[in-house]
Amino acid sequence: MTYLKLEVTMEKSVVLVIGFWLLLLGNGVQSHRQDKKHQSLPRDQPYRTGYHFQPPKNWMNDPNGPMYYKGVYHLFYQYNPYAAVWGNITWAHSISYDLVNWINLDIALSPGDPFDINGCWSGSTTFLSGEKPVILYTGSDTMNRQVQNLAEPKNLSDPLLREWVKSSHNPLMSPVDGIDPKNFRDPTTAWQGPDGLWRVLVGNEMDGHGRALLYRSQDFITWSQSKEPIHSSTRTGMWECPDFYPVSIDGKNGVETSSLDKFTKQVLKASFDNSDHYVLGNYTAVTDNFLVDTDFLDNGSDLRYDYGNFYASKTFFDSGKKRRILWGWILESDNTTDDVKKGWSGLQSIPRTILLSKTGKQLIQWPLEEIEKQRIIKVSFENKELKGGSVLEVSGITASQFVQL
Repeated sequence: MTYLKLEVTMEKSVVLVIGFWLLLLGNGVQSHRQDKKHQSLPRDQPYRTGYHFQPPKNWMNDPNGPMYYKGVYHLFYQYNPYAAVWGNITWAHSISYDLVNWINLDIALSPGDPFDINGCWSGSTTFLSGEKPVILYTGSDTMNRQVQNLAEPKNLSDPLLREWVKSSHNPLMSPVDGIDPKNFRDPTTAWQGPDGLWRVLVGNEMDGHGRALLYRSQDFITWSQSKEPIHSSTRTGMWECPDFYPVSIDGKNGVETSSLDKFTKQVLKASFDNSDHYVLGNYTAVTDNFLVDTDFLDNGSDLRYDYGNFYASKTFFDSGKKRRILWGWILESDNTTDDVKKGWSGLQSIPRTILLSKTGKQLIQWPLEEIEKQRIIKVSFENKELKGGSVLEVSGITASQFVQL
């Protein structure tokens, strides 16, 4: 990692006073294992990353349904198997044992049924009783309406979960009672309340304002919409890819999504205006009341996961290491012509852990400990003066990439 501390003045020079050091990543480790014979990319790929998650080729956007199951990490993601542009959206699937090296599996969900014929869009995974994982996802149906669907593993004894079966009950949730059918998508991970009912949020927009619709179910098949959204805002537009989860007030571990621990704060994240914004608040499970501390964009508040290029994120609870992990989609600034030429578009952020700050007013994030194992060489600089327009050569670097934080 890179730690860089600068003192900047309005003069023509910048003085680097303390602690410029680089911890370099070895160039022998790939973040995505892939068989070269399956690639059809141009040989010259100077901008393809070595440590962020990427499929071998083509278009990728939102991370979907990340989870930890029987010792294996799973990441699904929005993927076009035919081109480096958006379209023909499926749920691609990769697995890992360390969140650094990844193995591609067959596509988990593909369009083909009336309820998703125009695309298998974003969603989440939830563990039902007996540690059974299921997928809730948005389908674009024959009328281009957005509906919410269910898929289940074909073989629970397979830790790689290589095959998924769409429910015969699909669609489970449809845009009725005035819901805009083109702004009704991205179901969250579901959670179970003290009454035993399952709850899930779906992103929506009504009269130009963002909101998270709340649905409840006893059996995870038949869902009823709550009279009121769990939260809404007059300051934002459509809420994409909502996320709703607890964080410990004083603890150093992550919290399971259905936890009823009273020593928690609740996070509501919504993706809008090309950024991932969040609010903190108190959630009362008995009444499903969510009271925010400071609302989206109120009183100058602008809490985000990241102020750079980071969108459509998804968290999951890692039961193996008792932590909550965050993934986010990074869309580079290349144009479509460049994407087609290089043969790929999009990558995922380096996964991060999420905790509540000591003040309780914001979240704190840090790259996973697994990433630290990629460190190989340390290069240090101290008391170096950088003059305007000058170049400082960083000698001793043989790796092709390093990470700056």
